[in-house]
Amino acid sequence: MRTHTTRTSAQLLLALTLALSTAACGSENVESGNGSKPSAPKGDPSRAQQVADAWDGSEAAKAWREGFYPMGDTEPLPGVGFHSDDDKIAHMLENYLLRGELPATTPEKGQVKWEGGESLTLPLLNAREAYTALDRVDSPTDPQLTVTGAKLGEMSIVTSRGPATVPAWFFTLKGYDEPLKRIAFEPSKLPKPPIGKAAGGRSTSDGLQEMGQLIEVSEDGRSVTVVAYHGSCDDGPAVDVLETDGSVVLSATILGGNTTGKICTMELRGEKMTVRLDRPLGGRVLLDAFMGRPLPYQG
Repeated sequence: MRTHTTRTSAQLLLALTLALSTAACGSENVESGNGSKPSAPKGDPSRAQQVADAWDGSEAAKAWREGFYPMGDTEPLPGVGFHSDDDKIAHMLENYLLRGELPATTPEKGQVKWEGGESLTLPLLNAREAYTALDRVDSPTDPQLTVTGAKLGEMSIVTSRGPATVPAWFFTLKGYDEPLKRIAFEPSKLPKPPIGKAAGGRSTSDGLQEMGQLIEVSEDGRSVTVVAYHGSCDDGPAVDVLETDGSVVLSATILGGNTTGKICTMELRGEKMTVRLDRPLGGRVLLDAFMGRPLPYQG
């Protein structure tokens, strides 16, 4: 569904983005972090083991390994990025303008091709469907990016089953030599988790917290960057990891507390944390101990 926005909201969005050098959503600010904090001293380690035991060898894990789940950028920016702040605003607001013809016909299906030789056939999004997913805002008074055409090509992407080549729509942008790409598939439907979330709202009585989203898996698969939440008067988040042959379970907690005597706000802050693994993630399922399900990807 297309929505409407205002110039003021666009300016505020840019200001927040440039100030934080990252995304912000409501009262959840995402900060850069180096992930060098000590491991979490709190939280029940048996919860991570319970989650791993439930997933390892389960039908949900089998479905996960047989599906298509992007863990990398499904919409890489053109070339070296956008030329101006207005273009950045337009992209963040998903405010595009079509001034050209889109291909009228598209093959019904295409293939995800993994480096190991495996493949998966899925329905293809046509050019109009892919463009509609880009252009969700109808606001001529805000900055807009102009699309002048599109063609079907291929791009590489990191998935839950490793690097893959997938069909993608290459959208030509006015003023740009390089296209804006978008994968031509929808992700597979997530399997039903074999274990429910931990008791509590966003945290348990022993300090286990709900994780934020997955930001990135390194090229060698030996580290993952995630968002972990904390408050305004603590020592920041910490993330523990439990690795098995079938899964990698991340447990987030908060270090310290309000020992300053200051009045703390209710602001919920997200910090990027890079977690090192003993071996490459590979096809193992990356799980949130609190939720008992795979971490959502949002680059």
